[in-house]
Amino acid sequence: MPRISEFYGIVIAMYHREHGMPHFHASYGGYEAVISIGTLEVLAGMLPPRVMRLVRIWARAHTAELQANWERARRGASFEAIDPLP
Repeated sequence: MPRISEFYGIVIAMYHREHGMPHFHASYGGYEAVISIGTLEVLAGMLPPRVMRLVRIWARAHTAELQANWERARRGASFEAIDPLP
């Protein structure tokens, strides 16, 4: 799984062969969610509420970088790491 960021035990990843609307994966412990880049809505899965709040704070701060990585994935290019939450 290509990790693009990690903070507070939360792993953020994207995959090269995925389709549909731009999204990323967030996992924490035994939980995983697929989250839309544009709306930050959960498309599949779930995260504990506190973790979901942190993921949304992080994603709002890095929307352009997430979108750029999605475009890289479409081309089969390497992902760029994104800074974690402080």
